Amino acid sequence: MSPGRLLRIAVAGTGAFGLNHLRVYRELPGAELVAAIEPNPGRAAEVEEQYSIPVFPTVDAALRADLKLDAASVAVPTIYHHAVASELLNAGVDCLVEKPLAATLAEADDLIAIADRNGCVLQPGHLERFNPAVLAIEPQLTRPMFFEAHRLSVFTPRALDVDVVLDLMIHDLDIVLTFARSPVREVRAVGLPILSPKVDIANVRVEFESGCVANFTASRVSTERVRKLRFFEPRRYVSVDYARRDLLVIAVDPGFSLENALALGEAGGFAEGLPGLSFSKPTVASGEPLKLEVSSFLESVRARMTPKVTARQGREALALALEIQRVMVDHAERAGLGNFFNPTGL
Repeated sequence: MSPGRLLRIAVAGTGAFGLNHLRVYRELPGAELVAAIEPNPGRAAEVEEQYSIPVFPTVDAALRADLKLDAASVAVPTIYHHAVASELLNAGVDCLVEKPLAATLAEADDLIAIADRNGCVLQPGHLERFNPAVLAIEPQLTRPMFFEAHRLSVFTPRALDVDVVLDLMIHDLDIVLTFARSPVREVRAVGLPILSPKVDIANVRVEFESGCVANFTASRVSTERVRKLRFFEPRRYVSVDYARRDLLVIAVDPGFSLENALALGEAGGFAEGLPGLSFSKPTVASGEPLKLEVSSFLESVRARMTPKVTARQGREALALALEIQRVMVDHAERAGLGNFFNPTGL
């Protein structure tokens, strides 16, 4: 591939996520947005007018148009991820597939196999991995042992083809799996449908083989928007605010002594905080996570290298999400929530 050649890009699906992908590809250097794929005629007409590109009703129609595509974003509903991405990958088109990678592990495995067979880049769209706050703290990790993740959102009719675990919580599952670097040992979970047929609010506790523990809360029926991750390492606490893209780190100084701190406190030395604790807000680079994600994807496409977020990592996050769903069903049955909780809604 010529280093200076523009990569020819298509976007499959022009809902809320797809429109953002269209915007980003149009704004990024090195990419040429050449087509979209959208079965809804009204939406297709709007995209065609706004972006002055052809919009095809199916992947097959786009491929038959001989657009010489290099890569595509797949932003269709989750249940169609496999069908759309597999057709593109089989045609040799590299794919960035919005999270989750697929609806089932069998579909995820098949996508990975197709990508490997055709030498294609396949990157799952785990956006928070490119959040500037996450990028800033990741190189500084030592040994996280306890995580607390909260992801709350107001209700919208978007993404109701999946439950809150696959819609929202999977972002935090991916981050914690990446940071913990340990196999999962045990999962406990409770979830309830509130406004939709699927689980809208869930609380999960995951224990890893390393002894690390993570608590996750996700809701899409909240009155406020919260996207935060807090974790503890030996002698350090870190707070990540995804929405504000900033960090707070509280560290215990190596020479800290509780006896000395208490003695200083008795002498009136607590006016400026507990001695031996240092508070810092590490520098976080600016940047829109989606632009950083797409830029990284395009770099992988151009250099033919493994993406920062691999398809197998996407599969790992999906596997944990599906196990959480299974555990929630078991919990509902034990709790006698059959009249309220509909397992078939998962």
